[in-house]
Amino acid sequence: MPENKTKYIRWQVPEYHRPERQRSWYILAIIFFTICLFFSFFAIRAWHLIFLGMSSNFLFALIIIIATVIMIINENQAPLMVDFELGPEGIKIGHHFYDYDELKNFAVLYKPKDSLKNLYFEFKATFRPRLSIPLRRQDALTVRNFLIRYLNEDLERVDAPVSEQLTKLLKL
Repeated sequence: MPENKTKYIRWQVPEYHRPERQRSWYILAIIFFTICLFFSFFAIRAWHLIFLGMSSNFLFALIIIIATVIMIINENQAPLMVDFELGPEGIKIGHHFYDYDELKNFAVLYKPKDSLKNLYFEFKATFRPRLSIPLRRQDALTVRNFLIRYLNEDLERVDAPVSEQLTKLLKL
């Protein structure tokens, strides 16, 4: 098998995934946030007064309001395209560089039936979140063959992470 002489593989990825939502999703979201606000002021207050002798939970209400504002702001902005690069020393996402020494392993998932074509990186640091990079038009095998020279491949990962599946299901 001839050795791959490619020094860099580059493509652009969206800053975040923006799902397509129907009108019904927005109606359910408004109902959900309204119920949460109601419980933060009234139901929780009644429960606290009866059992703990405390007042309502304003922090919970504040968190709900902040989450709603963030969702509205994100909804009105298109995600920026960010440069992604695989190189001999590490990976670069926008202006952030990650040395291969910081990464534990990678996995390439390509399942056309499930519309899944992603690259995953796990960090060695326990509290660093997993990186999920859409491959877009990149050839999955080319990316895999490039990375296998620098990182261990996670052969046990055969499906998208549960958190990603839930995000897709709930259209978040």
